[in-house]
Amino acid sequence: MHLTYLSLTNFRNFIRLETDIPTGSLLLVGANAQGKTSLLEAIHYLTGTGSPHTPSDRQLINFLALQEPTPFARIVAEVRRQDRLHRIEIRLILDSGGKVGEQRLRKEILVNGIKRRMRDLTGVFNAVIFLPQDMNVIEGSPSQRRRLLNSVISQADPTYAEALSEYRKILTQRNALLKQLQERSTDSDELSFWDDQLCHHAAVIIRARALALNELENLAGPIHQELTRGLESLRLDYTPAYDPASHPQGQLGTPMESRVIGLEVARKGMLATLQLTRDEEIARGMTLTGPHRDDFHFRVNGIDLHGYGSRGQNRTAILSVKLSEVDWLLQRTDEHPVLLMDEVMAELDPERRQDLLTKVNAAQQTILTAADLMMFSEEFSRGATVWQVVSGTITPSLP
Repeated sequence: MHLTYLSLTNFRNFIRLETDIPTGSLLLVGANAQGKTSLLEAIHYLTGTGSPHTPSDRQLINFLALQEPTPFARIVAEVRRQDRLHRIEIRLILDSGGKVGEQRLRKEILVNGIKRRMRDLTGVFNAVIFLPQDMNVIEGSPSQRRRLLNSVISQADPTYAEALSEYRKILTQRNALLKQLQERSTDSDELSFWDDQLCHHAAVIIRARALALNELENLAGPIHQELTRGLESLRLDYTPAYDPASHPQGQLGTPMESRVIGLEVARKGMLATLQLTRDEEIARGMTLTGPHRDDFHFRVNGIDLHGYGSRGQNRTAILSVKLSEVDWLLQRTDEHPVLLMDEVMAELDPERRQDLLTKVNAAQQTILTAADLMMFSEEFSRGATVWQVVSGTITPSLP
């Protein structure tokens, strides 16, 4: 896979950008707040999994454009997959709402000129992004770890992306009904319909997450050993809120065990759990069991990095997983994803920098940012394309 062309209009601090994108390694060099990270964000947004920086798409529209009568942002890209060129266009438009002063965000997605939904981008463009705040995946809340899983699996598995979307809608409906039942004692039989729908999609999500984490662990383990010179071993332990395998440690166990668990077994098991906890859920007005409360843990040499890992360990662990995502997407889609890395060299010692650059060199297309070109070895910089980024404009550096 190769991102060949990118055009941005009113996206973050890019008023207008139109450029071809080279293969191999591309280095974006510039001071902070010039647009380096925004460029990576725009490219990753093409995957259809949302912005890695903000849940609010309206924040992606340039602040000067917000003063226009109809503010908008636009991303256009051309992607080559297996010798076929695909054109992706995403428009974010703020329309006047029904009430005075209100604006409603409208999102338009076109693939090869045909209107699509955001999740229809699955399989059109794949990318893996590393950001400095990805440290929070290990150190932060379970929602951040779920977001990482959702982003990578959704790019390779349209069934998962569909199940996740439907699950969220049904969960909202079910929680609203639980709130109503909490406030007034009425017949709770209506929950049975939502329970059945919820569990159908939950089974798909649980199974896909278990398989993906087992596969990512098998890929990330050797990478992590390389980056730590054989001193550390990495494990990824899935702890689902509802565990169809019922292991004492709350894990799904080995890859073979996760394959044995069928969708119908998982669906019926979670359905029985919801029935047992119905009174408690009504009392609390929320759904207490399901993939929306899943978690997984990074363990190095048997130690859970959440709360116990050093910054160096955490950074190496998340880098190992990000690099394993590249290999995992290649195996699942038969296409190399684009690798996006923001300030990846910060806080790494010289040995780990060199080891990382060796892994990066194996990717077909990588876009990296840095405030200082000296972060990279002279050999790596000579083999890469270097662009200077200043105030939302790009200037290729002379060789």
